[in-house]
Parts: sequence; structure tokens; C-alpha cells
Amino acid sequence: MNRLQRLLGIDVPIVLGPFGGLSSIALTAAVSEGGGFGSFGLYGYTPARIHETIALLRAATRRPFAVNLWMPRGDEITPDDVELQPFLDAARPLFDAAGVAVPTPPEAFLPPVGAQIDAVLDARPDALSVVFGVPDAELRERAHDRGIALIGTATSVAEARALEASGVDAIVATGAEAGGHRVSFLEDPAASLVGTFALVPQVVDAVSVPVIAAGGIADRRGVAAAFALGAEGVQVGTAFLRTRQSAATDGHRAAIAAAADTDTRLTRVMSGRLARGIPNRAMRELETSGMIAPFPGQNWLTGVFRAAATAAGDAELLSLWAGQAAGLSRFDDAGDVLAELRAGLPL
Repeated sequence: MNRLQRLLGIDVPIVLGPFGGLSSIALTAAVSEGGGFGSFGLYGYTPARIHETIALLRAATRRPFAVNLWMPRGDEITPDDVELQPFLDAARPLFDAAGVAVPTPPEAFLPPVGAQIDAVLDARPDALSVVFGVPDAELRERAHDRGIALIGTATSVAEARALEASGVDAIVATGAEAGGHRVSFLEDPAASLVGTFALVPQVVDAVSVPVIAAGGIADRRGVAAAFALGAEGVQVGTAFLRTRQSAATDGHRAAIAAAADTDTRLTRVMSGRLARGIPNRAMRELETSGMIAPFPGQNWLTGVFRAAATAAGDAELLSLWAGQAAGLSRFDDAGDVLAELRAGLPL
């Protein structure tokens, strides 16, 4: 049993990637029940929904799990900061395709982060993982007072050092191959595209806390490589996202199953922040328009037609997040994914 397993109280040092908007109770519980560490993304959740979600997770599994929050980077806009109509007009064909009206901007795009943190700490999950920033001393002390482990996420050695200095208990070193958002916070994400194979050993050498490797890991070979590089755990997203236990639509799962190594790309058009996914109509048309509202305005805007597309099963209007190893995602059951990954762990 290594340091990460002891820290988190888990049998298997395999962590489920926290999907903002695509997490499910079933998948999180399945990974935890299988001995790994289930995670659930709470992006955009109100405090009441956070309490409800953590209660549902506790009802679904008695094993440890984490929840995830986005830290503010300081560049977030409010509905009053930018005239959104030009961006809404550019996306009108996608609203029409989804069968929804062009929306009116809300009073706020996101709940206050402080209220989200309060709700998480009150609910006392086993761990809180954070992206896009460094937890401050107050958050660290409040979490540790409640027995909650803190996990930070780095895309560079400098970010890993900043996270260790903040007092986190473990660090996810996420390479450029990973699906979903590039969670850089010290530099522009486009300047922090370090691959997993290069990033992990340099982060291991730079910090003293356990390192969790993420990005491009989908089978036993990736797990074995990560541990050879000095990681004490792996975080896997896309391979689990393909399974029937995730909240992905059938169309999203099919896109992952069909993806080749060059079939993902980085884009800002779906949320306003750089993220890796599979191109579809929404991505192509928004890129052609060149109209991208600052985050989180763009994420709210696309979220309106994405919600309708989810209900209709239209994968052409979704954010098809996936990593470069999507082609290695071969299983539709979370238990089978976990078994495949476990086979790569050191004896």
C-alpha cells in the first residue's frame, strides 16, 4: 500500500476523473465500490444541489470518494461585464437546430465559489479536488479540520510546486493528452501543453507529496508506464466516460468508441476556455464564426443548446470531451475498465 492509498483509504490507486456536467452517481459509486477512488464534478452546482449530491453518493457507496470544484482564476465575467448579444446571434443556427429560443442572460452564470466550498465542507466528503487554482490557507485548514484530503491539479512543474506550497495532500499531474478542460492557472493553457510522459517524472522530482498521473491513460500499459515514471496513482477519464454508468449520451459514447488518435483537438469555443474534445457541428460552426464569449459566458450560452441536444440525443450539438487515448477505450462497463487498469499496477 503506497502513500496515496493510505491517504485516501483505498485499495486500488486508480482515480476516476471528475467530469464537470458528465459525472454520475452510478459511475462514481462503481469505481469506489471496486476499490478505486470515485470522483464527482460539481461545476455550477448550487449549495443545495451539492448537499443533495453528496448525500446520494453516501447512499450509493460506503467507500471513500472525492468531489471536485473549480477555483476562480480571476478572469471570469458576469452577465453585466460583456454585451452578449453578438455572441448569441452568432450561435443562433445552433439554437435553431436544437429547437430552443435564443436565451436571455441570467442574473449570474455561476454560484459563488465560497458558498460551494461551504457546502462541500459541511457535507464532509473524503476528499476535495480542485482545478484552475490553488486552495488558500483557510480552505486547507477547514478541510483538514474536517478530515477532508485536498487534491490539487497541475499542468506544469511550477503549478505543482505552487500547489505543494499551499498544503495540498496530493497532486494530479495532467498531461496535454487529457480530455476536457486544460486546467492551467499560472500560464495560458496553450503555453502549458506538456505531455504526460514528460510532465509526470518532472513533477515527481519537484514535489514531496504523492503524484497522480493523468492524460492518455486508458489501459494496463498506461498504468504501468505511469508508475514507472514515479506516480503513486493514475486518474482516468475518457475510458470511464465511455461506460454505460457515466452520464454521457449514447452519441458521446459512440464518438469516443470511434475516435482515432488524431480525432480530438483543443478548442475554446464550447466554454470560453481551452478544452480537448471530438469535433462536431457545434465546434466547427462556432470556430468558423470566431465569436467566443469570455468564460463562463460562452459555457452558459452553449449550455442552453447542449441541454436540449442531450435530451434529444443529438451528439452534433454537444461538448464531446475526450482525450487522445480515446481509441484505447474498449469497455462499456466500469468494472471492466477498472479490472483492465488494475492489471497494470505494480506487484
